[in-house]
Amino acid sequence: MLTSDQAPSEFIRQTIHQKGPVGFDWFMEQALYHPEFGYYSSGRCQIGRQGDYFTNVSVGPLFGRLLAAQFSEMWEILDRPTHFTIVEQGAHHGDFAKDVLEAVRERAPDFLSALRYCVIEPFPVLQARQRERLHAFSEKLMWRNSVADLKPFSGVHFSNELLDSMPVRLVSREHDEDWQERLVGISGEGLGFVTGPITDEKLLRQLEKVPRSGDDYYETEVNLAALDWIGEVSPKLIRGFVIAVDYGFPRTEFYTKERRTGTLQARAAHRAVSSPLVEPGNVDITAHVDWTSVTERAEAYGLNLIGFTDQYHFITGMLARLTPQEGERRALQTLLHPEFLGTRFQYLALGKEVGEEPLSGFRFARDPRKVLGLW
Repeated sequence: MLTSDQAPSEFIRQTIHQKGPVGFDWFMEQALYHPEFGYYSSGRCQIGRQGDYFTNVSVGPLFGRLLAAQFSEMWEILDRPTHFTIVEQGAHHGDFAKDVLEAVRERAPDFLSALRYCVIEPFPVLQARQRERLHAFSEKLMWRNSVADLKPFSGVHFSNELLDSMPVRLVSREHDEDWQERLVGISGEGLGFVTGPITDEKLLRQLEKVPRSGDDYYETEVNLAALDWIGEVSPKLIRGFVIAVDYGFPRTEFYTKERRTGTLQARAAHRAVSSPLVEPGNVDITAHVDWTSVTERAEAYGLNLIGFTDQYHFITGMLARLTPQEGERRALQTLLHPEFLGTRFQYLALGKEVGEEPLSGFRFARDPRKVLGLW
């Protein structure tokens, strides 16, 4: 009988034996989101100092309180509608939602009256943990399995470290030859990379935007899933905002010579794992976000670019609307520190049917079109 640790590898190996090498995006989908043994979907993922990686929510309630102040300002910009929905995707155990709702209850009772909070969560084990964590706000909460299940809404779609965990395609090329796709195949008794020609037109079109590096060898990732995702979110938003928090680069920085081996990484217990093919289902696999491509696709679907900045400048802007409580100084320093979380994360703000009034979190941001290379 296979153990839970053996099951992911064996399932993937059997599929490859039957069908031949598979795209890395398929492998990553199974490793992270297979309903039985995926790293996220099984509930195996652990966040925080005792887990596999550290994120903004791990610092404590301050991150949620800061975003609650930003959401409240958005409600005011929309002229305080009687119905305002926060849609969160990638909520993990519900800590961020709890921090936001507690902050709104404490500081903005009028906003709370108008607020509905919708969590996009397809996995039962995580939804159960979220319901338990958020039971005190059950009258404000609703769950949907996917963006496709959402009814059109006014408000904000929010995500924190969602895009970096979407399955990516891996590609490489020698000199100035054509791109090849890096596939997952069998290598001895384990898994290994093989290459094959690219026939997917969507992938080929996206690769036309990648600048020539001039290197003898270059490999990188293409996140088509993130582009499809923003195409799904936009038509659901009647009026309001999209805020995505993640780590990545504008396109000109993403595809530099310094990153000629890409940005893909696998981690467990706060340590880098030698290969993303090792122990699927037991390690986190992520890739940085190409913010320029996400923004281009968002604009093609009717969203407007409102702001783009790093976490240090976002939080600095928000401090005009929220004074940290006593005892939150260390948390604030952690969120702001340029060598830790302060420059690791970027914030992308998009809007639909909203005015040009700036959001507080972007008051110190540079011209987003210039930063993202959109002219």
